[in-house]
Amino acid sequence: MRLKLPEYSGKDYFVWAVTLLPFTMALNSIIFGSRYFTDGTIFLPTTLISAFVFTLDFTACGGIALLLRRRMPHEEQTSRRLFLMIFCFVDLSGVFLLTLFHGYEIFPSFNYTFNEKGFIWAYVCMAIINIFLTLLMEGISRYNNWRENLKETEQIKKTFTQSQLLGLKSQVNPHFLFNSLNTLSSLIQEDEGEAEVFLNEMSKVYRYMLRGDDEQLVTLQTEVKFIGSYTHLLEKRFGQSLQVKLCIEEEDLEKFLPPLSLQVLIENAFSQNSMTKAKPLVINVCSNSTNEIRVCNNRQPKMISNDMDIESGLDNLVAKYRLLNAASVVINDEETQRCISLPLLREKGGEA
Repeated sequence: MRLKLPEYSGKDYFVWAVTLLPFTMALNSIIFGSRYFTDGTIFLPTTLISAFVFTLDFTACGGIALLLRRRMPHEEQTSRRLFLMIFCFVDLSGVFLLTLFHGYEIFPSFNYTFNEKGFIWAYVCMAIINIFLTLLMEGISRYNNWRENLKETEQIKKTFTQSQLLGLKSQVNPHFLFNSLNTLSSLIQEDEGEAEVFLNEMSKVYRYMLRGDDEQLVTLQTEVKFIGSYTHLLEKRFGQSLQVKLCIEEEDLEKFLPPLSLQVLIENAFSQNSMTKAKPLVINVCSNSTNEIRVCNNRQPKMISNDMDIESGLDNLVAKYRLLNAASVVINDEETQRCISLPLLREKGGEA
């Protein structure tokens, strides 16, 4: 079992390494004066002893800092946390200094007796060092958090961009466009009125997917409206072999979800399953006022080439919710049915 030392900022022991020698030399020069530098029997042992004491003090202060951060993690508690940290550190350092000063009296070769004035000077210096190191560690911790948040923000943007590209890939690729145009061509020959409706719905689908905004969330109402046009194209192409049924509670329509989420799940379903008029693929999209929307389909697996990455869109959607710090996407696979539950967010900030 590895011993894990407490770390507050991630750079604690780098700071310890940088400050260890200057601190021990300054402290011992206060205690012994010029003898510390001129007497080799004092210099080496006292440097090692004070370095050991400083390390114990530094590690104990790190443990206290972590404990206080766990107890007071919120931004508005920062001032109180820093005050308590400094208070505890100064008190604890006083105990260690007192132990060190009296400990030196044990060694006859040091020829040292407790010096109250020297202790007071050392204690004042130690208090100043504690205040400086506390603020330094807090600054480093905040900088690291800022870097992590910046990295996470960039990752969110990257994931949303990839998601949009995946959505476009599934629709704008030549196969989908060819199939849509082929269906349109057939309708023109059979029913010009229906062909006009199909073309109108097709333009809505492409307009939504090629929209120029960078919104990370849209209302469920907007997404459902898009899905209505999207499924119209699919149902005209597959006929009764594919059935998409929507059952959405009105109060859920103003909640939010990432754009193209439902399209990803519907595409995932018909990409993996076979469908015929006798055995149609039925996809149910339902919400029930529980801050989630469920997309369920009967399972009729078809043979899929190994080089087809059919789950990439779903994986991307799961990562997107994780980066939004929202509730997780729940995937429930049974023998005859797959259900995927997407959290609905109450506001654009991402709160479920």
